[in-house]
Amino acid sequence: MTRSVAGVPSNADKASKPSIAISNAILDQIGPVITAQKLPGQTSGADFEGICATYIGTCFERMRHLRPGEFQVTKGRGIAQFDQYAHLDELEAIAKSNREIATAIGSDYLIKPDIVISREPEEDSTINAMETLVDQRSSKLSSLRKVNQTQAILHASISCKWTLRSDRAQNARSEGLNLIRNRKGRLPHIAVITAQPLPGRVASLALGTGDIDCVYHFALYELHKALVEQGREETLEILDMMIEGKRLRDISDLPLDLVI
Repeated sequence: MTRSVAGVPSNADKASKPSIAISNAILDQIGPVITAQKLPGQTSGADFEGICATYIGTCFERMRHLRPGEFQVTKGRGIAQFDQYAHLDELEAIAKSNREIATAIGSDYLIKPDIVISREPEEDSTINAMETLVDQRSSKLSSLRKVNQTQAILHASISCKWTLRSDRAQNARSEGLNLIRNRKGRLPHIAVITAQPLPGRVASLALGTGDIDCVYHFALYELHKALVEQGREETLEILDMMIEGKRLRDISDLPLDLVI
C-alpha cells in the first residue's frame, strides 16, 4: 500500500473524499508510508494476490499441528484439477464436441480462483500410523485415500479484491455459487479478501449468506479505528453490523478459519 504525491492511497477511489480520508487513516496506522505512483488496477490486484498467497502459505506451515496433512497454496489453478470438480473436464470435452450442448451449459463452471488451497490424498500407511483404520475391504470410495484416487482435494477457494465495485462483488458471488453447485463431494471453504476502505462497498459482497463463507479485510481493526476517529457513525454502523453478523473478519482470522 502506497500513497501518491497528491496524497491518494493506492487502494482509495480518487473521486471519493471519504475513501481517500479513510485509506489515509489506515495507512498512517500501518506505516511507514511509501510515496509512489499508483499502479494499474490489474497490477495492484496481482500483487495483492501474491502477498495474500504468501501470507496464507506461511500460516499453514506454522499451523500443521492444528491441521495435519500435506497442503499446498497456489495461484491460478482451475478447479477441474481437483477431485470434487474433475468431472468438469469431461463436461468441457463434451461441450467442445457439440455446439448445441456448449450453448446450453455455457462456460461459467470453468473457474480459476485467485488462490486455492489443496490437500493431497493420504497413503494408507499414514492413515494407519496409530492403528489399522482402513484396509482392502473398507473405505473404498473415500477421496482421502490415495489408493482410491490420486487427485488433490480442493480445501479452499479464495478470491482477492484489492478494491470492490458492485459488479466485482457479483463476480465473487458467481464463483462461489458455481463451486457449490458443481461439486461432487466436500464443499471447499469459499472466502474473499479485500482492501476496500468503504464499508458500504464491502457490504455489497459481505451481506447475505450462502455463496461465500466470509469476507476478510486486510486491515479491519485499523479501518474500525479510522471510522471512530473520523466520526463516521453511519458507516461505522454498517461495519459493526457485518462484524457482529459474522460476515466480515480480519485477515488474521482467515488462517484459523481455514484449518477448521
